[in-house]
Amino acid sequence: MTIRSTHTTASIGLTVVALAFLGIFVALPLVTVFVEALSKGIAPYFSALVDPDAVSAIKLTLTVAAIAVPLNIVFGIAAAWAIAKFDFPGKSILITFIDLPFSVSPVVAGLVYMLLFGMQGWFGPWLREHDFQIIFAVPGIVLATVFVTFPFVARELIPLMQEQGRDDEEAALSLGASGFQTFLRVTLPNIRWGLLYGVLLCNARAMGEFGAVSVVSGHLRGLTNTMPLHVEILYNEYNFVAAFAVASLLALLALVTLVLKSILEWRLGYAHRSAGH
Repeated sequence: MTIRSTHTTASIGLTVVALAFLGIFVALPLVTVFVEALSKGIAPYFSALVDPDAVSAIKLTLTVAAIAVPLNIVFGIAAAWAIAKFDFPGKSILITFIDLPFSVSPVVAGLVYMLLFGMQGWFGPWLREHDFQIIFAVPGIVLATVFVTFPFVARELIPLMQEQGRDDEEAALSLGASGFQTFLRVTLPNIRWGLLYGVLLCNARAMGEFGAVSVVSGHLRGLTNTMPLHVEILYNEYNFVAAFAVASLLALLALVTLVLKSILEWRLGYAHRSAGH
């Protein structure tokens, strides 16, 4: 057997294994979601989506994402700019903290917030005295979501900014541009596609987060249930059509995210090739 035929056989075998894996663990569950959601027809499907509790869960999910994602954009840009463009004591510690949500279970993060802001937590008496509730309310859900999603923008921008170096910013500053002007006219255009990519991943994770949000939400139906929590409640009640109907919205979000991700990956690759020329 020649080297070429061995290479062809190996590539075909690996392709078949990869496609089989994707079919079993990705495509089949995704198809099952839509099949189960539409198993009793279109009317029950849309009825489940317009149910007041479902509408409340959808609105809360969008609201939390609308708050958490912009906060992470600000943090991600600031952290990436500081790490990539400057040298300072504690730089490695900052990078480690950015990676923390990747290594800590979201459930643990939720328990930490309970310890800090719960009624029996460290700040619980002060919060109760000032009639301000974080746990089992929207602020707690936002905090938990911000924690689990804050690495995405920063982690996408750090290597991109490091690869670009500091020459463009230093040239702009030497010509009299202010720091804000340098960021707006030099740094931001150079990172725009990477920033959009990070925002896309951050938003997808924010809408789909379950573990940390489950701990701090209290599962108050119609009040603090996000879409993933609402799906769990419906499924536990054996209301499978409604559960899969709401889950199908999350699945559609995943599909849209994949399409946009592919477009941005192509655009980033094109930008890098253009920069190389």
